[in-house]
Amino acid sequence: MPAEERVIRIRPTTVLAVLGLTFGFLLLLYITWISRQVITWILVAIFLTLALNPLVEALQRRGLQRRGAATAVTFLLVIGVIVAGGSLFIPTLVNEVTDFVAVVPDYVRDISEGRGPLGDLAERYRLEERVRDAIDEGGATSVLGLSGTALAVTQSVITFIVATVTIGFMTFFMLLEGPRWMERFYALLPESRRETWRAIGTDIYRTVGGYVTGNLLISVIAGISSTIVLLILDVPYAVALGLLVAILDLIPLAGATLAAIIVSAVAFLTSIPAGIIVLLFFIVYQQVENHLLQPLVYSRTVQLSPLAILISVLLGAKIAGVLGALAAIPVAGTIQVLLLAWLKSRRERGSREAAPI
Repeated sequence: MPAEERVIRIRPTTVLAVLGLTFGFLLLLYITWISRQVITWILVAIFLTLALNPLVEALQRRGLQRRGAATAVTFLLVIGVIVAGGSLFIPTLVNEVTDFVAVVPDYVRDISEGRGPLGDLAERYRLEERVRDAIDEGGATSVLGLSGTALAVTQSVITFIVATVTIGFMTFFMLLEGPRWMERFYALLPESRRETWRAIGTDIYRTVGGYVTGNLLISVIAGISSTIVLLILDVPYAVALGLLVAILDLIPLAGATLAAIIVSAVAFLTSIPAGIIVLLFFIVYQQVENHLLQPLVYSRTVQLSPLAILISVLLGAKIAGVLGALAAIPVAGTIQVLLLAWLKSRRERGSREAAPI
């Protein structure tokens, strides 16, 4: 007897639903990709909001009951700290640039006459001949890349200014309206689940806020340790360079490397032994920070195990680069909070079902 042939019928509505979901998912990925810069600004504003919100709440508890007034005072204090830090760093930076411009002719003379370490390098790699050949072929613009570099620098400066202003306004409004938005979200939930989700939201806030606090603490440690090393080696402008390290260390992955390059270059201009020691210090310190300091600090502030923190950072950096590394630990902490809340709810449901009637 021949086997019965089975026919599987797929409804057209099912096919259309699958195609619609696929198209919607691809469209979401496309929108996320083209909006990645704005998403980055939003994430930075969220982190700044979580970092400043404890100060706003402290001011509310100490007399400024209106959240708008407490937010305004917080912003004025932050601006004051930035101006104070800039008054320390910017004049030093201007003096360094002025001094460097003053000694550039001496460096050029050493290269052209073959004197000193720069002259030896120029003769070994025939830099003068290569520069002359490049000028003969395309002029000074092709050597220095003036047109493209000037345009790129101008665009970067404009983007930085726009990003700073935008992030500042978003942070202000998030601080001002954040609690109100959260209450609106809780009001949409069933009344029996509001307190549970309010507790989950509080735990997520503490987790992400702990990450921001830990990141600031690690940056302060990086700045202080760098300043001590530079002072011991008698590198000029040690305090300003340490402040630069602390600021750049806030940026995951690329920030610490950029700070190491800048500070090591200044140390090499002071003396070759100082430059070598500073470079070795940054290599060793970055390994200590990435594999020891960050896991230990974040395990106390974010309440994640050091292994989970290390894995989350590596995965985040691999998936989305700097943005992924920035968001990896808060996302991992949020997932842990949601998972623990789900397990708790499941246990409570199981205990109620097992209870005798």
